[in-house]
Amino acid sequence: MATSATNPSLLTRRGLLAATAGSLLLSACGRGDADAGDPVRTAAPGGQELLIGASLELTGPGAALGVLQQRALDITVEALNDKGVPVGNLRRNVRLEVRDNAGDPRLAARQATELARDTGVHALLGGTMAETSIALAEVAQQQRVPFLSLGFGDGIVLPLPQRTYVYKLTPDAGDMARRLARLVASQRLRRVAVLAAHGLHGDSGVRAMTGALRTAGVEPAASIRLPRTGEDFRRAARSTAAARPDGVVVWATAPDSAAAVGTLRRAGYDGPVFLDAGAVAEETLEGTNASLMEGAYAVHPVSLGGAMLANTTMSALQRKDFVYRYVQLHGGFSGFAPYASDAVQLIADAARLPTSVDRGRLRAFLQNQVTEGMVGMYSFTPIRHGGMDQGSLGLYTVSSGAWTRVS
Repeated sequence: MATSATNPSLLTRRGLLAATAGSLLLSACGRGDADAGDPVRTAAPGGQELLIGASLELTGPGAALGVLQQRALDITVEALNDKGVPVGNLRRNVRLEVRDNAGDPRLAARQATELARDTGVHALLGGTMAETSIALAEVAQQQRVPFLSLGFGDGIVLPLPQRTYVYKLTPDAGDMARRLARLVASQRLRRVAVLAAHGLHGDSGVRAMTGALRTAGVEPAASIRLPRTGEDFRRAARSTAAARPDGVVVWATAPDSAAAVGTLRRAGYDGPVFLDAGAVAEETLEGTNASLMEGAYAVHPVSLGGAMLANTTMSALQRKDFVYRYVQLHGGFSGFAPYASDAVQLIADAARLPTSVDRGRLRAFLQNQVTEGMVGMYSFTPIRHGGMDQGSLGLYTVSSGAWTRVS
């Protein structure tokens, strides 16, 4: 975990989460198949599947994250279907209906409507971009189908009365901002600029970082917004460098994060750079990006550096198997957060607990899940649908072209 092991209150919380996670995961993954007395042995007949709809950015501006999530989906669904998901007295196979929204919120909304109405999915997931996630969330709420967002941006699950069917797996902006602000303060930086992405994710970052920096006793030097993905970042980079900050927080998802850092360096800024979790993707450290990103810091779930708790937990074993399969299929694994994998497991757990795939029951059990996933700890409650636990966050730096844990 990212938090210090010397804090007894954190240990208590960690122990509670780990114990709850262990019981959920042991029962959720169907490991009792070979045991005598296992009551769930019957395979579900055709048409009795756990049907999940996914709208992902497989092309377009969000593809740097969307393609990685599709890979995670494929691996996890194959693993679940080795034995099936126990729902009542049947084991259901998980079937995915995947759509490419190309980073277009309107297309994502149409896909969600089709999946919810015509295909009859039991749950939805997707949207690695905040804008596509918002579009999916609105449809999911109208159609009363549980939706697990893979996007960054606190507004995805707020206001809660209008998002009762919507859950977000990525860290909250405030939690990430506080970790970064404490790191900035520990380096005795006095003035820090925020260079934030266009759109909802950037909005969350500006609000969170401005407040966190002030709380940490650091002066916000400037708040500058990047244009849309694919447009020229030079003007924003020059404005940021002209503010002469001691440090710069780049709050953007891949590929914009690496592009912004590169443009900043070319604009003459040579100070420390700090990134939010959305920056971590395979292409962030590929090719010429590696040298440009050297020395940059990022806040990210501690899955970036390996297993979550002890190496003997079920989630740690699942993660090792996931990484092994990923390397076999794709030739390497850079530590990106497989939120989609956790989303499928959360949906499977929610179906198993009430022994039903009814959408309303899935929603009811999702909002009370406390479990350890491969990315981090999730603790959803009826009043908090952004479930990533703040204790799951760590700090990393790019050293010799790889992410290295620093805290």
